[in-house]
Amino acid sequence: MKNLVKNIGLILLTFLLISGLFILYSAPQTKPEEISLSVLVAQINEGKVKNITVEPSHVSIELTDGKLEKTTKESEAGITESLKNYGVEQEKLKAVNISIKGESTLNFWLSSVLPFLLPFILIGAFIWFMMRQAQRGNTQALSFGNSRAQMIDPKDKRKRTTFSDVAGSKEAKEELEEIVEFLKTPGKFLKLGAKIPKGVLLLGAPGTGKTLIAKAVAGEANVPFFNISGSEFVEMFVGVGASRVRDLFKQAKRHAPSIVFIDEIDAVGRHRGAGLGGGHDEREQTLNQILVEMDGFETSTNVIVIAATNRPDVLDPALLRPGRFDRRVIMDLPDIEERVAILKIHSKNKPVDEKVNMRTVAVRTSGFSGADLANLINEAAILSARRGKRTIGINELTESIEKVILGPERKSRKIDEDEKKIIAFHEAGHALIAAILPNADPVQKVSIISRGQAGGYTLSVPEKDKRLHSKSYFVDELSVLLGGYVSEKVNFNDVTTGASNDLERATATARNLVTRYGMSELGPRTFGHKEELVFLGREIHEEKNYSEKTAENIDIQVSGFIEKAYQVAEKIIRDKKEILEKIVAVLLEKETIEKEEFDALIGKVVLA
Repeated sequence: MKNLVKNIGLILLTFLLISGLFILYSAPQTKPEEISLSVLVAQINEGKVKNITVEPSHVSIELTDGKLEKTTKESEAGITESLKNYGVEQEKLKAVNISIKGESTLNFWLSSVLPFLLPFILIGAFIWFMMRQAQRGNTQALSFGNSRAQMIDPKDKRKRTTFSDVAGSKEAKEELEEIVEFLKTPGKFLKLGAKIPKGVLLLGAPGTGKTLIAKAVAGEANVPFFNISGSEFVEMFVGVGASRVRDLFKQAKRHAPSIVFIDEIDAVGRHRGAGLGGGHDEREQTLNQILVEMDGFETSTNVIVIAATNRPDVLDPALLRPGRFDRRVIMDLPDIEERVAILKIHSKNKPVDEKVNMRTVAVRTSGFSGADLANLINEAAILSARRGKRTIGINELTESIEKVILGPERKSRKIDEDEKKIIAFHEAGHALIAAILPNADPVQKVSIISRGQAGGYTLSVPEKDKRLHSKSYFVDELSVLLGGYVSEKVNFNDVTTGASNDLERATATARNLVTRYGMSELGPRTFGHKEELVFLGREIHEEKNYSEKTAENIDIQVSGFIEKAYQVAEKIIRDKKEILEKIVAVLLEKETIEKEEFDALIGKVVLA
């Protein structure tokens, strides 16, 4: 429709342009002066008239001095008769050159025929463009089953990615270096009868760099890289996805050696036979074709299929068997050293202040993925530009960390002084308990400035990355989570809705201690089994594999953890009330306390 309107507009514009040009060139250069017949007769009698041209609509006059004039004549009489009636001298009239000019064919067509034909011309042009659009639609229909994969040419140096552009992921690189070596020198492996894996499955949380490292494999091997998402195979019509799979692998084989990368393969590779849809479901047809194509690879075909997903649990077992995606590469969240390297890569082309220590930033970004770190650097650059700075400083980086975690500051949000005081005591309670308990994460920052949905926040991150967490850590964290609730209750003899998220997290942690981690008095066992059912969408269902009496004991244990944490938090709040009030006073004055100031404020406090 958009193209049709555009074409009609072009037709009208062309017509107007032609009409304008015709009017421009048919118009005389100088506009003649209009006179009456009596004046014309006087000029003839005076011998001033050189030529008279009689046209159907008017009479053109050229004087001896070159001046142009025009007049109108009587429609019933000729020009000579009209002049005689006005008293022209016959001798003078004979000296004037009189010519009769009939109506031209072009003028006839423009004035009479063209207005009649123009609607038919426009209708014909409209039908022609409609037919053209229909032919184009037929062409698109014929190409409907073609692959939508984007190919990155190895000769394009600007889009080329190598392992040097991927920080961390050392083990993943080592696994994938074999793929690179096979694509470069396949003969070395084939001589020994070795078969390189046909498919590599990249597993990891969102943002860990699965797509990036797949591009790096193609860049290192200097081969074409075909990139497509699993959702691009799925269409309303059954069989289109399978057709696109066939076309994709045909292109890959034509450009071999090459790499086919299927992102989010779980969109088409889900477990067959579960939920709705039979064997002729479009998604299952597409998956079947992928399996057939991977089985159809010859040993000498240098095409490697790399797929990425963050949901390996939903993939069909046929995809994961040896001979298809038989090699799995795990992409973990980066540790502190890898975060430092990632931050340096993303800040390479940005003017970062020389005083900035990336390790300081990396310490505060525990749990960040590579995509989060890239977003962090970008947000810091935007913030520096808004502040009119020429370099990115540590203040912009730390503020961007909080923005990525919690959202932007809401300084314009008006908070009542009484409510502000409650928020200050709430956050001071969290911070004080986290500073005193030995197994809790150290406090990096305390603020009562609203961010996102939070009225205030206490930023606590571990000084080093942890893969394992002990029972003592969870117990202390329970007290920290309840610190805001207890502080409100002790200081105001009332509680607010501000602690709702803390209570939810505390309850979930206590229940996990009992049902998942085996850290309660019920012994070393788990309770409940989570199953993911595929029916009208994906739904998580927890199977209850224990009795009602055991369920009652679980609730008792969960309540016991919460009660003990509450007692510890209450004891600290009451015993260290002076320090708590000092923290609150500084928060009400400055709104934010950084780590160094907070440590100096509480001093060497120990739990009595």
